[in-house]
Amino acid sequence: MKFDRRQLMVYAVTDRAWTGKMSLCEQVEAALKGGATMVQMREKGLTNDTVQDYLEEARSLRALTERYKVPLIIDDNIKLALLCGADGVHVGQNDMDAAQARALLGPDKILGVTAKTVEQALKAQEQGADYLGSGAVFGTSTKADALPMTMERLGEICRSVSIPVVAIGGICLENIGKLKGSGAAGAAVVSGIFGAEDIEGTVRQMREMVGEWG
Repeated sequence: MKFDRRQLMVYAVTDRAWTGKMSLCEQVEAALKGGATMVQMREKGLTNDTVQDYLEEARSLRALTERYKVPLIIDDNIKLALLCGADGVHVGQNDMDAAQARALLGPDKILGVTAKTVEQALKAQEQGADYLGSGAVFGTSTKADALPMTMERLGEICRSVSIPVVAIGGICLENIGKLKGSGAAGAAVVSGIFGAEDIEGTVRQMREMVGEWG
């Protein structure tokens, strides 16, 4: 799937800690019905040794996202991404080097890279990243070691590169509007989507708000 910055508008990042009445696939479909523009499958227990444990679910998510014509990204596991036919991978600063990830993925897959500084952003762009993820803009409950990022820093990162940047970290319906004018192409959202009582309605409102950023 050809990458477009508009696919970052409302980027739904899974976290099975929020599954309850609905399965992970049911939650993702609700987000897609609401207008999510990209989905990332993020599993804390995923390693190359546990890929088979997640493969069936990854293939189910792949089928879902294909139906809605939305990219599926796998967090930090190229092996699973290739096996399930995902559109790409997202790697963090403590994960695989972006250049190595690009070499393994090939030129046609989407590569996202976490960047918390201008230096990291420029390096990731040079090494073949299609987009950057920057945060935590509002703090986060999903990563204990994630340091808050100021709007000024986010703006600096956005201005330093020609590839799009998606903001992440503690984003929800109540604060997503504060990102307007930051330069971010969109918002990557975890609990703000999957912890919501009405996932579809929440995503629909987020999509409308981000659409007004211009």
